Amino acid sequence: MNDPAVIRRLYGRRQGHKLRTGQAALVEELLPQVAVPDTGPLDAATLFGNERPLHLEIGFGAGEHLAGQAAAHPEAGFIGCEPFLNGVVGALNHIRDEALDNVRLHMGDALEVVERLPDASLERVYLLHPDPWPKARHAKRRMMNHGPLDAIAAKLRPGGEFRLGTDDPTYCRWSMMVMNQRRDFVWQASEAADFLTRPADWPETRYERKARRQGHEVWYFRYVRV
Repeated sequence: MNDPAVIRRLYGRRQGHKLRTGQAALVEELLPQVAVPDTGPLDAATLFGNERPLHLEIGFGAGEHLAGQAAAHPEAGFIGCEPFLNGVVGALNHIRDEALDNVRLHMGDALEVVERLPDASLERVYLLHPDPWPKARHAKRRMMNHGPLDAIAAKLRPGGEFRLGTDDPTYCRWSMMVMNQRRDFVWQASEAADFLTRPADWPETRYERKARRQGHEVWYFRYVRV
């Protein structure tokens, strides 16, 4: 049985370098306008004022992928969850500079948002380059475990898509092992090229570019909810 304490606990740092004046002003002024409400049930109407497809990104880094998807799909609503304050600032910069009105942000644990959404309400869920927690004794902290995946599966609509990206070989193998144990997702790959090549509708992030500069392979996994 999955341990709820393990599933719910958020690991990782919350803030890096000190915010500059302009960054602090963004957090003070813009974040309250686009923040996910702290309490209560969530749905498209609550977050965006109307019914629309919902996408959720878990740990959006500096927000490049989140902003790219939001710009490409203005008809959809995007929920970005990130505990790292400097990452939230990065996303706020994209929202301001690209005039994105279809993004909402949660600075904290993504599962706090997931559990408040209706079942079968998400079109897509993105998990890109999560912390691999490479030591075996920390494996239970990985997002790619059955507890978090059970929650994600419940909120994805049938035919909805779960996307995972990683450049960590251990995390890649672990994720494939875990997903191969499940019967509620179908891997959208028939040959190696299907997960070695970034899909055209998968915006590249600075983390991904850095990984490639360091000579790392990057793997792209797409799973459909059945």
